[in-house]
Amino acid sequence: MTKEINEIIAAYKQATQKGTKSALATVVYVEGSSYRRPGARMLVEEDGRITGAISGGCLEGDALRKALLAIHQNQNKLVTYNSMDDEDAAFGVQLGCNGIVHILFEPIDAADENNPIALLERSQLYRRETVIVTLFSLNNFHGHQPGTCFFLDTATSLAKIDDAGLLTHIQADAATVLSEGSSSFKEYAAFELTAFVELVQPTVSLIIIGAGNDAFPLVEMTSVLGWQITVADGRPTHANAQRFPGVQHLLTGKPEEIINQLSPDEWTVFVLMTHNYKYDLAMLKQLLQINCRYIGTLGPKKRLERMFDELKEEGIMVTDEQRAMIHGPIGLDIGAEAAEEIALSVLAEIKAVFAKRTGGFLKNRSVSIHTRNELELQKAGSNGK
Repeated sequence: MTKEINEIIAAYKQATQKGTKSALATVVYVEGSSYRRPGARMLVEEDGRITGAISGGCLEGDALRKALLAIHQNQNKLVTYNSMDDEDAAFGVQLGCNGIVHILFEPIDAADENNPIALLERSQLYRRETVIVTLFSLNNFHGHQPGTCFFLDTATSLAKIDDAGLLTHIQADAATVLSEGSSSFKEYAAFELTAFVELVQPTVSLIIIGAGNDAFPLVEMTSVLGWQITVADGRPTHANAQRFPGVQHLLTGKPEEIINQLSPDEWTVFVLMTHNYKYDLAMLKQLLQINCRYIGTLGPKKRLERMFDELKEEGIMVTDEQRAMIHGPIGLDIGAEAAEEIALSVLAEIKAVFAKRTGGFLKNRSVSIHTRNELELQKAGSNGK
C-alpha cells in the first residue's frame, strides 16, 4: 500500500497549495470479509476529488458524503458499513463479501505539523519500518474519536496523546509491533478505545540485472505496483535513459561495480536476466555475499545448477539457506512464455515471497484469504461465530 500512501501525500500537497480542505478516510477495523483491509486509505478533497480507495468502489460514494461532513464539522467521525445489516445489504452485494467495515474520517489541519498526512509522510522518508497508531471507539460512535495520533520508528517517536497512562500503553504496543514486524489491534478498555497499531513497511526495491528488450514489460508492470526500480547491465548501450526513460536508477559496469553502487536492504530483490551466463554468474557470486531476501534467475534449472557447481569449484559453497532465497527458474508456474507473461509470473512470485504465501489457487485455500486478528477472533467467539 506504499504506492497508495505516496499518491495520497502528493494529492494532499496539491490540495493544500490550492487552499482546498481535505479529509482522510481510513479502514481501521474489519469484522468478517471485506475487499480492503485495515490500513486502506482514501483522501477526499472538498471539491469531491478522491485519491486512493477504501473498497472495491461501492463505498466511495457514501464515504465522500461522510468525509465532506467531517470537513464541514471539523470533527473525526467513525462510520460503520455492515453488509450483514438489511440497510447496508446493498453494499455487501457490491463488495462480494460478508462483513463489517469501520472507517474513520479525519479532517486534515494543514497547520498541524503532526496531522495524519504528515505522519504518513514521515513513514516514507527513510527505508525503514515505522508504526502508526490510530485510536477509535467502537463502543461510542458519537463520542470522541482520537484518530491518527502516534508515530514510531527506530529513531523517532511522535505523540498527540494527552493521557500519560494511555500513552504508556501505546508506546509499549507500538514498540512490540515494530520488533515483531506485524500490525495488531489493542483494546484499552479503561479508556473505551481500540487501537490499530499499524506496521508500515518500505516499498520493494527491484534491481533488474539485464537491460534487454524482455526487461521492458517487467519495468512497466513494476511501475504500476509503485515499487522502486533499478536497471543494471554491463552494456551502456542497453542500460540508458533512452531505452528506460521512467526508471529511477540506471547503472552500468561489472557486477562488483554495480553492487558497490547499491545499498540493498531486506526489501531489495534481484532478478538476473542478462542472458549472459558469465555476467549472471559473476553477479550471483556478488549477491551471495549480502543478505538478500529474493534472487531470481532467468533460464532453466540446469543453468542455475551449473552456476552452483562452478561456484563450488571456486570454493564457494551455496548453503541451504541461500538456495532457499534463490529462485530458478524464476516466477510462478502459470505457463508463461511471452515476455509480458514472464514479467507477470516474476512479480507474482516476489509478492508471494514477501507475503509468505505459496502462490496457489485461492479457491483451494482452506482458511480465510486474510489472516484474522486476535481481537476479531475474540469478538467472533463472543458472538458465537
